[in-house]
Order: sequence, then C-alpha cells, then structure tokens
Amino acid sequence: MGQAKTLSERELRRVLDFVASHRHAARNRAMVMLTYYAGLRVGEVAALKYADVVAADSTIKHEFLLTAEQTKGGHARMVFIGDKLRKELAAYVNTLKRYEQDQLPLFRTQKRDGFSANTLCQHFHWLYQRAGLEGASSHSGRRTFITNLAAKGVGVRVLAALAGHRSISTTQAYIDVNDNMKREAVELVF
Repeated sequence: MGQAKTLSERELRRVLDFVASHRHAARNRAMVMLTYYAGLRVGEVAALKYADVVAADSTIKHEFLLTAEQTKGGHARMVFIGDKLRKELAAYVNTLKRYEQDQLPLFRTQKRDGFSANTLCQHFHWLYQRAGLEGASSHSGRRTFITNLAAKGVGVRVLAALAGHRSISTTQAYIDVNDNMKREAVELVF
C-alpha cells in the first residue's frame, strides 16, 4: 500500500464542500481540520476528550497535551493549535451542549459513542471517496500538514516534534516533493 495522497488546497476545499452538504458537517469539518492544521493521526482525533481541547472558560486552548495513551507511539506530546484551527474547533464546540461534555469524547458517532480509531479511519476513507479524491486516506491530512510546513521552510526536527515522531527519518518519509516545490527551490539559487 502506497503513502496517502497529499492534498492540494483545491482538493481540501472539495472535501470541505462535500462535508458541508451532509449530516454532521461541523463535526466532520473539525475532524478533517485537526488532521490538516495540527497533523493529528485519526486515532488521536478519535481519542480526544472535550476537556483536552476546551478550557474551563469554554474557549479553545492554544495547546493541549496528548497523553501516551492517546498516541500511536505511546509517547505524550504537546499539540499546538493555530488561530485557524481554534476558529474551526470553536465553531464545532458551539454546536454542542455544554452540560454533556467534560470527559466525554470530543467527537461522537450518531449513537453518542466516541469513534474508535478504526471506525474513524473508515469514516475518513468514506469522506474522501465520496468527495472524489482517489488515493486520499485518513493519513492525507497529516501528510499534507507535514509537507506544507516543510515547503515553508520549517526544519525537520520541528516537524518531527509536531508529528510526534521519534526519528526524523520517519518525518522525512512524510514529505511529498512536487514540481512546484522544485521550481521554487531552483529560484533560490544565486
């Protein structure tokens, strides 16, 4: 099985347009954006609790800790939430009833249960497939996050820390090189 497709802005827009026209739009959009803007794995998205992301004053935190139990590698890491993602999460949280929250899963199925990592992986596959994106998978947002930051000059050590990778070689494998990146690189030559 090959690597997940890295999404262009147009392809991300296509997914978000699809999501907007179907049930649970706010929830699905927030989940996609967590992978795209914070590089979370789908299992990490599924493991999030309301209190992980929402502060006591009902605002979205600027950063939160993923515990070892919530990560793939069993190593806790801090997740930093940029302004764009904070707005996305606030829009979703505003659709929820506050009295139900605290230690409940941030994202729930129609049956009010939290998603399992496997169920959410299948859900992402369905979203991308229905949006018409061949080769996209639950890892596409994460791979796009890492590739986009690399293209903007963020160092591989910072990328590895953000992704929760213990080895920079793992992070390097995520970076997709495209023709536009190569064009921009050759323009840097003096």
